[in-house]
Amino acid sequence: MKAGHRGRVPASNGAPEAENAIGLLNERPLHASLKLWYARPGDRFEVPVEGYVVDIVRDGRLVEIQTGGFSALRPKLKALLDGYSVRLVHPIPLEKWIVKLPRDGSGAPSRRKSPKRGRVEEVFTELVSLSRLLARPGFSLEVLLTREEEVRSYDGKRGWRRGGWVVEERRLLEVAESHVFGGPSDILSLLPDGLQSPFTTADLAEASGFRRALAQKMAYCLHRSGLVDRIGKSGRSWLYELQS
Repeated sequence: MKAGHRGRVPASNGAPEAENAIGLLNERPLHASLKLWYARPGDRFEVPVEGYVVDIVRDGRLVEIQTGGFSALRPKLKALLDGYSVRLVHPIPLEKWIVKLPRDGSGAPSRRKSPKRGRVEEVFTELVSLSRLLARPGFSLEVLLTREEEVRSYDGKRGWRRGGWVVEERRLLEVAESHVFGGPSDILSLLPDGLQSPFTTADLAEASGFRRALAQKMAYCLHRSGLVDRIGKSGRSWLYELQS
């Protein structure tokens, strides 16, 4: 696993070639900003490959930037991994500011910082859809910890789950860190130091300091990808053991 900083603002490091800029104008702001931030000279954008359109092609590697759920990507990634090296890039907000547009359309928006702080392990919430791909040759994952704005507008019909507020878009302010997982050993590096094997998801949650639900998703992904074994149960909980 590698971690580091690769730029503070979401500006392009190598602007998309005009012939490969198809679709950029219709992208959601966060996806478009991440693509520009990720860009390097010589990259090709929106490239047709095996019947799919790939975000970026760089030196023979296919790069897919996914800001939402992973389930819709599964058929695409499975097909592309048969003949290509594929990197999946996913942002997790390390810090987030909530911007609420005026309910009546007049006045200035409000802005407050969310108390929640993201962490790399949250990627397992989405990886449950791709768990069998984690150990596939050619697959790599890059998790970006970002600082973002989340813009919300009031719509009593659509936003009943959030008291009437609807997320309209996410805006990139900064990429704070980049964590690259190039193979199974890198994925296993997310297990906390001192975790005894075998372990339950309760043990994993306690050692890591995150919710039991996230620990369950992490253990499920590691098991489905063949990185840990289920060896029995402790009460009602599965026991997991690292493969030798």
